[in-house]
Order: sequence, then C-alpha cells, then structure tokens
Amino acid sequence: MKLKQYFEKLRNTPALIPVFAIFFNKYVLIILVFVIWILFLDANSWLTHRELDQEIKELKGNKKYYKKEIIKDQKDIKILKDSTELEKFAREEYFMKKDNEEIYIIEYEDSIPKKKKDD
Repeated sequence: MKLKQYFEKLRNTPALIPVFAIFFNKYVLIILVFVIWILFLDANSWLTHRELDQEIKELKGNKKYYKKEIIKDQKDIKILKDSTELEKFAREEYFMKKDNEEIYIIEYEDSIPKKKKDD
C-alpha cells in the first residue's frame, strides 16, 4: 500500500510529471535504445569506426615512412652502380678486402661500450 501511495503522490507533483513523461515516452525510449545500439552494439558501431580510423592514420604514417625509405634506397642504388662506390661500400660495411691486402679495424675508446661495475 505504501508504494501505491508513493506513486500517486509522485503523480500529483507538478514538477516531476514532465520529466518522467519525457523519459517514459515510448518514442523517446525507442530512440534511446536505437542510439545506444548504433553507437556501441552494432557491427558498424562508432567504436569500430574509431578503431579503424586510428588504424588508417597509422598506415598513412607507415606509407610516408616507406616512401622516404624507397627514395633513399633508390639514391643508394644509383650511387652503387659505379664500381668504385660499390668497392668503397663493400670495404666500409662488410670489411671486404683485395687478395693482397690486410685490414686493421681501429676502435676508439668512446666507441667501446663501458662495463658497469657493481659495488
């Protein structure tokens, strides 16, 4: 009985009637359910689109990076077509030598990693 009296008292309160009437209107409820479904639950939801947009941004960044790398590699290939440049590259990068030579690798103190001593 008390619950029934409470709801009747609530109905008679003029300020709360429009608020509850708006939220319990069947059209508002249907629209609210539809919006929640579209934003969060659907296969093409807003969350899915946001993740895909982030992935597209990452891929565009990768595309720019790889285009720069391709241009750099094409320049290197053009330089290495010359036999003297190819020989220089092989000597510097792969420590290759001619048959009658010896190679000495000189390392400076600042290029050698220091060992940490535990106290």
